[in-house]
Amino acid sequence: MQTFAKKRLDIVIEVPMLRRLLDLMDQLQVSGYTVIPAIAGRGKDGTWHREATVGDAGRMVVVQCILDEARIEAILKPVFQLVSTQIGIVSICDVEVVRPEHF
Repeated sequence: MQTFAKKRLDIVIEVPMLRRLLDLMDQLQVSGYTVIPAIAGRGKDGTWHREATVGDAGRMVVVQCILDEARIEAILKPVFQLVSTQIGIVSICDVEVVRPEHF
């Protein structure tokens, strides 16, 4: 089966920032994304667990989208500007897809 090279952008952010991030991605005409709850993790400030938080502050989600490589820089710069002042992680990796017209 033929596959096609794309980039996957993963953004880990606190729930209170989610609406702003999704609005920005809509403005940037990202064709699709998926929001996944982050249950637990470990970072430079130590270990955290979702059930140990009260309210949305401190609760984390992962927003994933797959992009054509030609668009990655135009999307990455404004996304990083939004996330850089908050708790969050932005990463990019190479992926292969079987339906390139979706991205």
